[in-house]
Amino acid sequence: MAGRNEDTLDHLSLLGNQNTKYKFEYDPDILEAIDNLHTRDYFVKFNCPEFTSLCPQTGQPDFATIYLSFIPDKKLVESKSLKLYLFSFRNHGDFHEDVVNIIMNDLIKLLEPRYIEVWGKFTPRGGLSIDPYTNYGKPGTKFEEMASYRMMNHDMNPETITNR
Repeated sequence: MAGRNEDTLDHLSLLGNQNTKYKFEYDPDILEAIDNLHTRDYFVKFNCPEFTSLCPQTGQPDFATIYLSFIPDKKLVESKSLKLYLFSFRNHGDFHEDVVNIIMNDLIKLLEPRYIEVWGKFTPRGGLSIDPYTNYGKPGTKFEEMASYRMMNHDMNPETITNR
């Protein structure tokens, strides 16, 4: 494998586009996928430390770091489309728990990954922080068992929080 060429990337509309339009309403259609050229298992991890959404009741802003990790199957998410997709939550009102599940469901639909997990580390409002975690493993595979194991053990040794 020597790498990618224009023929393998010609379906992408955002990467390299100098006229990027930032959508201010939630839009899963922004997401674009590229072929995964590797057959072995490996993790891809994205961290979005400047995620924002809105409280659905008060309209107050919620700030978070979103951690997204997945083991791809046939598709990868194109990173600029992911950035713009996450930006589209800026004026979207939903609870923290809903946000991480929406993100995961949209990526499962796009990528059909072997495994995926989304963890939202929301900054406190009213003296309380909420850190929802969700994951998925492809049914009938070792990744389904991995998802179950990671769900039961994901926060057994929580990290030291220094950014709140």
